[in-house]
Amino acid sequence: MGKIVCFIYNEMADFEMTLATHILGMSGKEIVLVAYEKEVITSKPGVTYFPKLTVQEALLLDDVEGLIIPGGWVRELKQELKELICRLDADKKLIAAICAGPEYLAKAGILEAHKYTTTLTEEYLQQIGAEDVFPRSSYVKENVVRDGNLITAVGNAFVDFAIEVVDWFGLFKNEEQKEGYRKNYKCL
Repeated sequence: MGKIVCFIYNEMADFEMTLATHILGMSGKEIVLVAYEKEVITSKPGVTYFPKLTVQEALLLDDVEGLIIPGGWVRELKQELKELICRLDADKKLIAAICAGPEYLAKAGILEAHKYTTTLTEEYLQQIGAEDVFPRSSYVKENVVRDGNLITAVGNAFVDFAIEVVDWFGLFKNEEQKEGYRKNYKCL
């Protein structure tokens, strides 16, 4: 069984990835935290994580089934992460990014070929005076967008994001079970 790598970085919004990784891990998938360096990573609320591998080491793995990227406040794309994103996209492996996480995908140049969503709308970026690196022609104003091997979501849609990620791996028996999970985690 392959690995699902989860890119972690300082000031990330860790809650956006935990439900997806929880359900995947409980389903038997191996979740591997990766970062640029093997050092303590501190999320925005102050929770600390330690990556098992560097992104450079993850590039050497031959059994990566997917990549999850949470949103956050400091989003630096280094060459090794760009290479991992592009390789997984070329191999049609899962790439899932939520909130501001799709900025990594935009900088890696893969969003032109996919419909996507993000919390970083044109209006928001203008309002804060930040550069817009997104190809807006493929942007969709939805909570969650699934296009081929790419799943993106706005930050407050983390439950729907998690359900789509789990569904991508075919871990629900049927549509009824998928909706049951969604309703359970949304308290509906």
